Amino acid sequence: MNRKYAFLWLFIALILSSCTKQAEIITTAEAIADGEWQCFHKKFVLFTPKSAELRIAADTKYWLWVNGELVVREGGLKRGPTPTDSYCDVLQEVPNLKFGRNEVVVLVQYYGRNSYSHRVSATPGLYFDLNSALDHIVSDSSWRAERYDAMWQPPHEHNLGGLRKYRLAGANVGYDARKALDFSQPIDSDKWLEAEVVSREKSDWGEFVERPIPFWRWNELRDYESQEWNGRELVCKLPYNAHVSPYIKLRSKSGERIKICTDDYWIGAARSYYTEYITRDGEQEYETPIWTNGHEVLYIVPEGVEVVEVKYRESGYDSDFVGSFKCDSEFCNKLWEKARRTLYVNMRDNYMDCPDRERAQWWGDVVIELGQAGYVFDHRAHQLTRKAILELMMFQREDGVIYAPIPGMYKRELPCQMLASVGYYGFYTYYMQTGDVETIATVYDRVKRYLIDVWNPSNQELVEFREGGWLWGDWGTNIDQEALQQCWYALALKGFAEMAQITGHNSDAICINQSYDMMNYAFNKRYWNEKLQQYRTPEYKDQPDDRVQAMAVLAGFVPKERYEAMRNFFKKHYQSSTYMEKYVLEALCKMGYYEDALERMERRFGEMVAAKYSTLWEGWEYTGARGMKYRSGYGTYNHAWSGGGLIILSQYIAGIAPLEPKFKSFTLSPNLGNLNWVESVVPTVYGNISMSAKRTENRLDITLTVPQDCTAQVSVPQGYKSISCNGKTASILTLSAGQYNIVAE
Repeated sequence: MNRKYAFLWLFIALILSSCTKQAEIITTAEAIADGEWQCFHKKFVLFTPKSAELRIAADTKYWLWVNGELVVREGGLKRGPTPTDSYCDVLQEVPNLKFGRNEVVVLVQYYGRNSYSHRVSATPGLYFDLNSALDHIVSDSSWRAERYDAMWQPPHEHNLGGLRKYRLAGANVGYDARKALDFSQPIDSDKWLEAEVVSREKSDWGEFVERPIPFWRWNELRDYESQEWNGRELVCKLPYNAHVSPYIKLRSKSGERIKICTDDYWIGAARSYYTEYITRDGEQEYETPIWTNGHEVLYIVPEGVEVVEVKYRESGYDSDFVGSFKCDSEFCNKLWEKARRTLYVNMRDNYMDCPDRERAQWWGDVVIELGQAGYVFDHRAHQLTRKAILELMMFQREDGVIYAPIPGMYKRELPCQMLASVGYYGFYTYYMQTGDVETIATVYDRVKRYLIDVWNPSNQELVEFREGGWLWGDWGTNIDQEALQQCWYALALKGFAEMAQITGHNSDAICINQSYDMMNYAFNKRYWNEKLQQYRTPEYKDQPDDRVQAMAVLAGFVPKERYEAMRNFFKKHYQSSTYMEKYVLEALCKMGYYEDALERMERRFGEMVAAKYSTLWEGWEYTGARGMKYRSGYGTYNHAWSGGGLIILSQYIAGIAPLEPKFKSFTLSPNLGNLNWVESVVPTVYGNISMSAKRTENRLDITLTVPQDCTAQVSVPQGYKSISCNGKTASILTLSAGQYNIVAE
């Protein structure tokens, strides 16, 4: 046979054989414990590298080198999208692939145990499926794999009540430079064992769901704001609280141990993560692979080790800061900025309650966070909200109950938080931000089952009191749980009625609205105390609860003739936590008491905003971190649930709120309270809404930019009689895309 044709037939045979390949889940022959690392290696030939797409998954996190270049830092997501399935990353283009011979190394960290934000599988390992026009490279027994002994999990210092850190997914990292491989150079894996193939059934990985959020944003190495030695501890200041991977360059003899952590490592009696580095001889450099967060990075260095250079690499969720708020109050400006920063350090695999103690997706926190995200970030932030919604409902129990945080080991229902999640401030707010009907339709039946079958199967006017798995209405004392649940249920009905109409369940919407009307009447009959001029459960004997009054206002239960009683109540009672205070402030705004809201906001958050930290605390006092006076609980100073004031300032003080999904139609009604001027930018998929309002002696001058394809309904701000624009005077002006100068008099 002609040699040219023989080569052609051989080439065709290779292509046909590659089409029959199927990627397998592979692991090492050596047993892998939690917190340990695996290394996988493969050499192969490619004919069409530019068209290659890679599907890659790991339990739990992976780092990918292609021909000596690190092309994915911390790939993968904590498990999982459902109780049985796993996430899979998809790279549409794979950097540094080339025609001909290629080499890949994948380093995998196995979390190895359940937590409040991760469901472990039985198999530490890798799935790799690289497909191009003429090539198909898959994970199988031809790969080489070994337990990577240069990396391990150092001892657990992070105990809470004598227990291991059961809340927090992940592990400390130990790194022995004497044993480490240089993945930027070709690897000789001939002495490694062949990878072991694990069937999908035995792996416990389930089905793959494509990664629903972007890969992380990584910056280049940066210098610290300052460095200062404190004994053998090098304290390096960051510009703000951030996710960072610390870096060090040093000269040392072999065998010295360096510890690297942040000031957020200490959280009361709990601990977060640290890295331990063991030196080799000579000059060397190291960057810890895991991220930690805080305001300072601490390098604890033994004598005899010369530190040449230290830097850090910032990372985070890949979404741009777009929205803004400015006014003539330094307090309001700082609160908005601190809320934004706190929100960002609580976004990664999932929305978090805090980035240090738990990293858990508690839905009371998520509801506040998703509300903030719509005023801060571009559209990519909404992908994290969608992921949270789908995970919550896909983990619904067989009895119809939903629970959080998920994914993970926690299975107890917090009734008020669950009602908040599926209701007006949760799923419906997400819809108004995005117009995502598909997601609402996907979870509709599950929400209906929870609200109707679990909460009110007998269709009563008021729902029966539920303790759930954890009877939690808020931090603090004097919580009127029964009345509070009724309010949250009403708001859940309000949101669900909108969801019913959105998805074409019109008969459901009619029934839900009827149930709400009956509930409104029954609530006022049972809980309004005319003598005390407040809402309270008749059997409740503790101090009056400002949370209940606020939620009754927001649920629409409070008639206008009782507004003044509510106003007087909020001037005297301060029971709510930093979490529930958002709803108190919003209730004041809903009733038109904007100045009261601003005054109460400053009274409540003043100490927190004045503190030197760039983020907001879990409680009203300093709590827990290094250098902070520890007074209460196991709190953190990184809690986005304290950032509800950001929503108040953007939505009610600047006065920008959606009328239609995605802000395609929106309201503008700036109500400045005791402020003299306000400027605000709100991101939309159509462009940015921008406004400014400045008070003069007898008028309010407003400038407004309406994005293309959007419509603004501008209404008269409180204290003014009319608005005028382009020679037209009215109480409400409807404005199409463009720039406008508006006067309120």
